[in-house]
Amino acid sequence: MVEMTMARLQEAMLILYAVSLIFYFVDYLNKDPRAQRSAFWLTVIVFFMQTGFLLHALIVTRQLPVLSLYEGVYFFAWVLITLSLGIQLKYSLSYAGFFLNVIAFCFMTIHIFAPAHVASSGVGDSLISELLFIHITFAILSYAAFAMAFVFAILYLLVYNLLKKKKFTSQFSRLPSLQHAMTGMKAAIYTGIPVLLVSLILGIQWAYTALSDWTIFDIKIIGSFFLLLVYGVLLFLNRSGKVKAADFAWATIFAFVLLIINFFLGSKLSQFHFWL
Repeated sequence: MVEMTMARLQEAMLILYAVSLIFYFVDYLNKDPRAQRSAFWLTVIVFFMQTGFLLHALIVTRQLPVLSLYEGVYFFAWVLITLSLGIQLKYSLSYAGFFLNVIAFCFMTIHIFAPAHVASSGVGDSLISELLFIHITFAILSYAAFAMAFVFAILYLLVYNLLKKKKFTSQFSRLPSLQHAMTGMKAAIYTGIPVLLVSLILGIQWAYTALSDWTIFDIKIIGSFFLLLVYGVLLFLNRSGKVKAADFAWATIFAFVLLIINFFLGSKLSQFHFWL
């Protein structure tokens, strides 16, 4: 009975989330303050519901639910919606919040409608440790930072194209400037790189400590270090003036696509990662 109630509440939360995205879209088309407020407060309700589910899982399992792909997807969505609300409250960038919410909604849908048996595919009790917990948490936070870079890259290209075509619609004034979008993009990448690096270092240390049979040439490890290289080279080329403006934004979008591929496919093909 409890599990059924929790399932119904999650489905209701997803519906509220979908309605909030509709209001965001209406606001985008018509610059409607009422739609914007409705979207924001619905997102706040969804945030508190998500937080409640996380706290419930924390109380039941006595650990933050991040030790499986099924749980990690949910936590990732929660981090994104938290960032979305924070951005909207501090900078009034409803568009940035909208794009982050779209990504979070996709991950929330994957979580809610995934096969039920996935929920029980976490790491065994004998392998659970604080080191593993910190490793996974840092990895998810780095993914959230790169998701923010992806959103600001989209906003940059949107503003760039509007300026190029001289199309100053009613929504234009609510978009960030090119400078703000670029600053947000770089700041997110600058944050994501060291956080992901720390996660990889802790993950390798955990593997040495907890596993007797593993290889550093595992597909998930290789993919994660490749992502670090991609984002690092991207920043270096931008700072050296070899990749500028729109090309930098497009490269950031491409890098995030690689991150999503590594997030799912890398976990599936990994020989020892338990995010299955």
